[in-house]
Amino acid sequence: MFNTHKVEIDWGGRKLTLETGRMARQADAAVYAQYGETSLLATVVAAKSVKPGIDFFPLTVNYQEKFYAAGKIPGGFFKREGRPTEKETLTSRLIDRPIRPLFVEGFKHETQVVVTVLSHDLENDPDILAMVAASAALTLSGLPFLGPIGAARVGVINNEFVLNPMIDEMSESALDLVIAGTTDAVMMVESEAKELSEKQMLDAVVFGQQGFQSVINAIIKLAEKAAKEPWDFQPADTSAEKAQMKALIEEDLRTAFATPEKQKRYALIDAAKEKAMAAMAPADADATLKIKLGGVFKALEADVVRGDIIRTGKRIDGRDLKTVRPITSEVHVLPRTHGSALFTRGETQAVVVATLGTGDDEQMIDALEGTRKERFMLHYNFPPFSVGETGRMGSPGRREIGHGKLAWRAIHPLLPSPEEFPYSMRIVSEITESNGSSSMATVCGTSLALMDAGVPLKRPVAGIAMGLIKEANDFAVLSDILGDEDHLGDMDFKVAGTEAGVTSLQMDIKITGITEEIMRIALEQAHAGRIHILSEMAKALTGARAELGEHAPRIETIKIPVDKIRDVIGSGGSVIRDIVAESGAKINVEDDGTIQIASANRDSIETALRRIRGITSEPEVGHIYKGKIVKIMEFGAFVNFFGPKDGLVHISQLTRGRPQTVGEVVKEGQEVYVKLLGFDDRGKVRLSMRVVDQATGQELPPEPPREGGEGGEGEGGGERRERRDRGDRGGERRGGGGGRERRPPRDWD
Repeated sequence: MFNTHKVEIDWGGRKLTLETGRMARQADAAVYAQYGETSLLATVVAAKSVKPGIDFFPLTVNYQEKFYAAGKIPGGFFKREGRPTEKETLTSRLIDRPIRPLFVEGFKHETQVVVTVLSHDLENDPDILAMVAASAALTLSGLPFLGPIGAARVGVINNEFVLNPMIDEMSESALDLVIAGTTDAVMMVESEAKELSEKQMLDAVVFGQQGFQSVINAIIKLAEKAAKEPWDFQPADTSAEKAQMKALIEEDLRTAFATPEKQKRYALIDAAKEKAMAAMAPADADATLKIKLGGVFKALEADVVRGDIIRTGKRIDGRDLKTVRPITSEVHVLPRTHGSALFTRGETQAVVVATLGTGDDEQMIDALEGTRKERFMLHYNFPPFSVGETGRMGSPGRREIGHGKLAWRAIHPLLPSPEEFPYSMRIVSEITESNGSSSMATVCGTSLALMDAGVPLKRPVAGIAMGLIKEANDFAVLSDILGDEDHLGDMDFKVAGTEAGVTSLQMDIKITGITEEIMRIALEQAHAGRIHILSEMAKALTGARAELGEHAPRIETIKIPVDKIRDVIGSGGSVIRDIVAESGAKINVEDDGTIQIASANRDSIETALRRIRGITSEPEVGHIYKGKIVKIMEFGAFVNFFGPKDGLVHISQLTRGRPQTVGEVVKEGQEVYVKLLGFDDRGKVRLSMRVVDQATGQELPPEPPREGGEGGEGEGGGERRERRDRGDRGGERRGGGGGRERRPPRDWD
């Protein structure tokens, strides 16, 4: 019934299957891919004509995870998948970044790649399989795509590289590196590392590239069976227009790109473009010609900038290839926040704010693998004013989510453990100026803001963005690239880490790939730049502050027996709500009995601690406690002194001397200090006030002996007096005529 084609290979110890012809047959191409028991469907559809007015390649990649893939029903009221999760957005970017440069230049047909996860075995992460399936579908589609690409994940477990480690193995790995590329070159790298050396990172990239060669071969084998006829697409020849425009404005562009200040440079560039358009496009020219000339202008810009850098070794702002722009680092720039930093590098600036919270503030993430909590959050915002423009402001886009995650990966390996620092942490990076890597400015600002908040990072972290200009066999690697160098260059290569090693590496290539030699030079140059940036950051702060900020919450952690958790929470949460209301502290109770109490006020923490310990602990004989008179009887007073526990202070133990009534010594609601004398033969608590200084809470010295050899009115004498006042309890048991004991009231029983 179906004209299906399939290839299977053993890859990383599991079977990889690529199949086409059975599903989604009306798409330009569709590939069903399975790795282990994780499976997904990748489809490609391209518009048959170009929309008028399009001056860019409208490629959209949508990766989507369905909860049924893991046998789950989505949460929430609607019980269906909603807006893309962070994982879906980041995976969409992972697919987009290596395939976009491989479309033939000038192709502007709207193209959509959709990857849907159909089944998840909770062992094999679908992201790598999604990249492979998308590559296979594009290769089969007949679109002008210069692929295929392969992809792989590389881990380091027990100091050895592992190809495509399973999800549960990643907790043991010192590296999480995703790589994509062609047979000959690397196109994209995304990684998080635990301070690995530059050599280890480069070796991991090489290992990964070698690891996906069999996948590329499998895709080629499938294409030989099932690929569609190539599209008849030829890019427009613009050589004549380019020569004419070069004669008109080449010198104007050279003058513009010799202007270091960004806004002045842009004004000169705009003037040169207007001059060219006025000469080459009549006022009544159609939009198609203007779009074509716009592409020619961009190509001429690139020729001028790239040629000058290769020829002279000098850049737009006059720097050489390795110099980093001037850096200013400031901390504690905002008075009420828990931690803050202002990091400025050239014309790029980030205001970064750190906020500390408790377990209640952790982010709940509902993923296919299950629900988990995240204690470290990093949010990156890029408002249009940061580049001197107007624009839409709203929820974060894919770029903002991707840049925030890159900075998150750079910082995450250096965070203290929950046992060392039991706080949740949220970072917000507000980009206030941008001309060059704002994500790396976010890394630097985040490191400073966390240390300003008192978070004990293992070491400060810095990041730097590298660029590449490659013409034939000549190339130049640029440190700390400007926005124009990124826009007109061939590579965006970002490296973050400490003085001890790399924590994050991200690379995007706009050409058909780079070689191992170029990557090695870029890593070495990035290391020198990172060390320089760390030294500049150290002028503001070299490590975490010894104390938390004035307005940050303090967290006290205690551990109680698991069987006492119910007592602390109470029926329907009544007890813990009462503790929170009385103390003003935030309280988080874990299933293992760990309790975190948080407040910026130390007295609030102490109040909550006292209440919880009173519920979960037992009072100790001989200790002094502060309590409150809750009931007065003729024979003594009942004192609430240890959480919900009450005890009796007999009239003989109220004070030194001989009071006639209890009421002449204490009143209900009065706070008093009591010493726990012990328990009577029925287990009831016996307390004493007479042996404690009621002003200070300190134990008084023993009373002197009374005349006649009988003990004085100290502790021992008081006990004898209490027994006399109660009468002969033994006689009562025998039915004799001794004095009758006064029983405590029924509510004491």
